[in-house]
Amino acid sequence: MILAYQRPWAVAVQLQSQITVTRRRRRKFVLSMDNNLTTNNNPQTKDYLHYNHTDSCNASRWTARESYVFMYARPWEKVVNFYSNLVNGQTALHHLFGTKSQNIYDNAVVEPSEYVVTPAQKRAGRWARMNFKIVMSYHGGSFDGWQKQPGLNTVQEVVEKSLGKFVDERKAGLLKDKGLPLEGNVVVAGRTDKGVTGFQQVCSFYTWREDVRPEDIEDAINSILPGKLMVISVSKVPRTFHPNFSAKWRRYMYIFPLNAGETGEEDATITYDGKTSDQKFNFNDTIIEENLESPIDDDKNDAESIKKPTRFKVSKVNKILQQLEGKLLSYKMFARDTKPARNTGPPTECFIFHARATQVTLPIDAEKGEYLETMCIELVANRFLRKMVRVLVATSIREAAAGADDDALIKLMDATCRRATAPPAPPDGLCLVDVGYNDFDSQTSFIL
Repeated sequence: MILAYQRPWAVAVQLQSQITVTRRRRRKFVLSMDNNLTTNNNPQTKDYLHYNHTDSCNASRWTARESYVFMYARPWEKVVNFYSNLVNGQTALHHLFGTKSQNIYDNAVVEPSEYVVTPAQKRAGRWARMNFKIVMSYHGGSFDGWQKQPGLNTVQEVVEKSLGKFVDERKAGLLKDKGLPLEGNVVVAGRTDKGVTGFQQVCSFYTWREDVRPEDIEDAINSILPGKLMVISVSKVPRTFHPNFSAKWRRYMYIFPLNAGETGEEDATITYDGKTSDQKFNFNDTIIEENLESPIDDDKNDAESIKKPTRFKVSKVNKILQQLEGKLLSYKMFARDTKPARNTGPPTECFIFHARATQVTLPIDAEKGEYLETMCIELVANRFLRKMVRVLVATSIREAAAGADDDALIKLMDATCRRATAPPAPPDGLCLVDVGYNDFDSQTSFIL
């Protein structure tokens, strides 16, 4: 108080702070009164309309916790092992769908694939550099995602370290002066999260050295982590090629286990948040039957909980996903970890070319006759938001189990809260299959 009397400006600051707080309280009171009046005058007008799920199948829809338990209570280690065999070349995706001819991947940017710089095309400055396109596969369970992060084992860090020997002398000197390690710089078509596998991921690397050959880059990367990271092809491309901006579509595949490799019934107890829920899994070829306990209502004194019988068909998931094909929609409700500035407008709009689901048999151990019934979801779009594929998968399964209409995902586009959609599905089942730089051809799809 003595300082306040000795310094008049301090008193002014305190008064201004009190006025600001008073104005904020008054504004909140006015807004709350307006909301109450609107609700009383029109009871059907509610915020978070789709988050409240006022449709007829509301009682059958899982909560976020139940959806999380349902998605993670699966033998994901078998899917992870399958992706490991896929990266090592021990199996192929087209074998799962019974196609006799291998799917055609259009990764070529120019013809021929080996781009040759003629003397007339040589320029000075940044145009004098050699640009290489690298197509690679990596096992998602062996890395902490693509993007380089301190203290984590990421694909980008491993690749850039292996390319350090091809950096030109000028850049090497700059890195040395700054005390940075000798590493190359790669640009990727799409960053993948931890646990997500990349089958034909595309990235680019440039250098001013003219003595670097594609074979040298391929050998350098393949020698780092054999069995976990493998280069499919390396080719010279025009200087204008950009893995991300030049791409016209991306293809993702999600494999969801339908059983535990056994027949009959299996009882399981799953723990979450310190609580347990008894679940009974009944598996067959096309249907999952399961009982999930919903959380107990705190307003009720009884200990009874509502058991939600969940039963979804792969054909129903396929119908729900097909509604997204050929439409330019805003997928902000299906995105996660995006900045507020990107929640509205064109940055959240995506065009999905292909969205299908089907049931396939995943080979686990052919010699022992061990197989796993799974549901495969194929999504092809011009772009994807962060965790968009995983949220679409989890939400489509949730809506199919609840018996929602086929346009359930489109209705969720108008929600005002992301809690209207389900939590992201586990990353173990997701794979970035390939990236296309020509117009998408639906005949090259795995699921027709």
